[in-house]
Amino acid sequence: MLSSHLLSFLLLSLLISGIFSDLNADRAALLRLSAAFRGRTLGWNTTNSTPCSWQGVKCDTTINRVIELRLPGYGLSSEMPLNSIGNLSELRILSLRSNFLSGFLPSDLGSCTELRILNLENNNFSGSIPTTFFNLNNLLRVSFSGNRFSGEISNAFNNLTRLKTLYLEKNNFSGSLPDLKNLSQLNEFNVSFNRLTGSIPSSLGKFLAPSFLGNSLCGPSVSLSPCPENNKPTNQSDNLSGGVIAGIVIGSIIGLFLLLLVLFVLVRSICKSKMSSHRVNVSPYMSNQMLPSPHSTIVAENHDIENVFSDTKDTKEIERGKVCDDRANGMVFFGESFELFSLENLLMASAEVLGKGLTGTTYKAYLDRDVEVVVKRLKNVCVSEKVFREKVEELGGIGHGNLVPLRAYYYGRDEKLIVYDSMPTSLSAVLHGERVSKEALTWVIRSRIALGVAIGIEYLHLLGPKVAHGNIKSSNILLTQYYDAYVSEFGLKQLISSTSNSKMTGYCAPEVTDTRNVSQKADVYSFGTILLELLTGKNPSSAINDEGMELPKWVKSIVVEKGITQVFDPELNRFQNSAEEQMVSLLHLAISCTSQHPERRPPMADITRRIKEIFR
Repeated sequence: MLSSHLLSFLLLSLLISGIFSDLNADRAALLRLSAAFRGRTLGWNTTNSTPCSWQGVKCDTTINRVIELRLPGYGLSSEMPLNSIGNLSELRILSLRSNFLSGFLPSDLGSCTELRILNLENNNFSGSIPTTFFNLNNLLRVSFSGNRFSGEISNAFNNLTRLKTLYLEKNNFSGSLPDLKNLSQLNEFNVSFNRLTGSIPSSLGKFLAPSFLGNSLCGPSVSLSPCPENNKPTNQSDNLSGGVIAGIVIGSIIGLFLLLLVLFVLVRSICKSKMSSHRVNVSPYMSNQMLPSPHSTIVAENHDIENVFSDTKDTKEIERGKVCDDRANGMVFFGESFELFSLENLLMASAEVLGKGLTGTTYKAYLDRDVEVVVKRLKNVCVSEKVFREKVEELGGIGHGNLVPLRAYYYGRDEKLIVYDSMPTSLSAVLHGERVSKEALTWVIRSRIALGVAIGIEYLHLLGPKVAHGNIKSSNILLTQYYDAYVSEFGLKQLISSTSNSKMTGYCAPEVTDTRNVSQKADVYSFGTILLELLTGKNPSSAINDEGMELPKWVKSIVVEKGITQVFDPELNRFQNSAEEQMVSLLHLAISCTSQHPERRPPMADITRRIKEIFR
C-alpha cells in the first residue's frame, strides 16, 4: 500500500516537474530573445519565475506553455537569434511587426509547428525565407510585407495547405509567381511592389489587380498588360553588328556622364536647402506629393498651450503605455515611439496646421532626431481624466494594417494631445487639394483605397457591437506613397461634447443627433459617402448645388434625371470602357450604405465581402 502511494507521488512529481520544465524552457527562450534585441526594453520583470505575466506574452494554462508573443511597434532592433523563437514549440501567434529587426529569419522557425499567425511586416529582414518555414502546416496567416526578402517565391508555399492570408508585398522577390494551386483556402494575397515577372497563374487569377502592382506581371486584369504571344520569328537574328555595339557603348558613356552631372547639381542644391532650413522631413511615409508649408510652432500659434507645463503630475506606469520621466512632462507613449521626444520638444517643434475639425486642430510637427508626427489638439473634452485615460489606453491597444496607430498622448488640466504617425497625404487632399493632381488616382488605386478603408472599419466593428469610429471622412483617410489607405482618429468623437453644427460635415448619418452617440450603422453611412466621393470626385463637405444638397441625395437625383454614368468623376472617363461594370456595382453598394433607414444599411463585413467580389 505504501509503495503504491509512493509510486503515485513520484509520478505526479515527475509530471509537475515536466510541465514546469517546459515553461522554464519557454522563459529561457524569451530571455535569450530579449538579450539579443536592442532599443526599447521589453519591460519584462525577469524576477518572475513565469513569463505568463510579461507584456505581450500569453500562456495556455492547460498545457502551461507560451502560445502568443505580440510585440508590435516596440522599437526592437538587431537580429533574431537561434534557440529563441524556435524553442517556443507551442507558439500559436507571433507578431513582431513595425520594428527594426534585420538579418535572416532563424532557421529553427520551422520548429514552431503550431503557429497559426505570423506577422513580421515592416521590419528589415533580408535574404530568403528558410526552407524549414514550410514545415508550419498549421499556418493560417503570413505577413512578410515591407522587408527585404529576395530570391524567388518558393513553390513550397503549396505545402501550407491551410493558409488563408499571404502578404509578401514590398520585398525584393524576383522570378515568376509559382502556381499555388494547393492553397484552396487562400482568400487574401498580395505580392505588389516586388521584382516579379511573367504571367499570373490561374490559381491566383481571382485576386484584385492591386495584389500584383509594381511588378512586371501580365494577366487579364484591366490594370495589367496582357501576356504577349510567343510569336517571334524563328529566323530573326539576335546578333548585333560591331557598329551598333560601339554606338550603344558610346551612348551609354555619354548618358552616364550626364546623369552624374545632374546628380551632382541636385546634391549641391539639397545641401544648401538643408543648411538654410531647420525643417525635417524624413518620415518613412513621406511622399513628394506634399509641398512645404509655412513654419510655425504649436506654441507660437497657440500661446495658451504653454499652460500644460504646470500639470506634470503623471509619473506612474499605465497598463499599455509607459509615462517617461519628468523630462517628458507626462507624455504617455505606445510602441516604437517610446521616449522618442518630450512634451517640451513637441510643443516647441516646427509645425504646420493640417486642419481644424469637430474634435480639434491637427498639426504636423517636425521634431529633432529626424522625427515627424501628427498631433491632434483636442477641444471640448467632456469626460473625466480617468475615463479619458481608459479610453485612450484602449485605443492605443488597437493595431491593424489599415488603422493609423496611436503613438502617444498627453492629459493636462488645460490641454489634451493625441500623437499619431505622420503620412504623406490624405484622400481629401488628393481628391480636392490644389497641390496634388488626382490623375494618379486611377480606378485600380481608388478600388484599393475603398477596400483598405472597408477592411479597417470592419476590424473596428468586430471588436464589439458598440465599437464604432464616429468620424469617418476623407480627411481622416490617410495614404502612403503607395496609396495604401489608413483610417485615423477612430474613437475620439466619444471624448468631446456634442456640437450643433455636426450635420455640416457632409458625412454624418441623418439619425445622428449627438456626435458622441456613435453607432456602427452611422459608420456605414459615412463609409458609403466615402465611396460616393471616390466615384464622383465631389467633396461631401461642400454644397453640391445652390440648394445645399448633400452628396447622397445629389447622386440619387442625377441617376434619376440623367442616368447612372453621369455621376462619375470625369477623371474616370478613361476607365469606363474597361471598368464601367465595376464602377456601377460599387455605386449601387454606396447607395445602399447611405440609405436614410439605418436598418437597410448592410454591415461592414458584408460590405467588405461585396467590394472584394466587385473587383475580383
